[in-house]
Amino acid sequence: MASILIVEDDEHLRLAAESFLADEGHHTLTATTAEQALALLEGGVEVDLVLVDIALNGDINAGLALARRAADVRKNLKVVYTTGQRLTDGMRALLVPCSAILPRSFTVDQIRTALFSNFEIRSPGENLA
Repeated sequence: MASILIVEDDEHLRLAAESFLADEGHHTLTATTAEQALALLEGGVEVDLVLVDIALNGDINAGLALARRAADVRKNLKVVYTTGQRLTDGMRALLVPCSAILPRSFTVDQIRTALFSNFEIRSPGENLA
């Protein structure tokens, strides 16, 4: 089981991700802004992974800046970015080292694959064979 911070300003997407991850047995926390997310991280909340929208609240780089700041606060923090746009080379250069990217309208299978393939995060009770 992982502790996952979901940072998403779109309520529908945030609730869908929270529901899926909780159903998979993970502990979830949510934030709608970079400021809320940083307050949780800087306040000592244990988080294994951050699932963050690259363009929080319409700011094209807010999620990228949040992830970099979060990685400074928590060394070895894993990040899954979500985006509905094509990333430029400049944006890719800002990604934290231990990260993955999902389309903004990700499916359950895509998020499960991102967690396992990139970070070996499994759901409790998932077959390890």
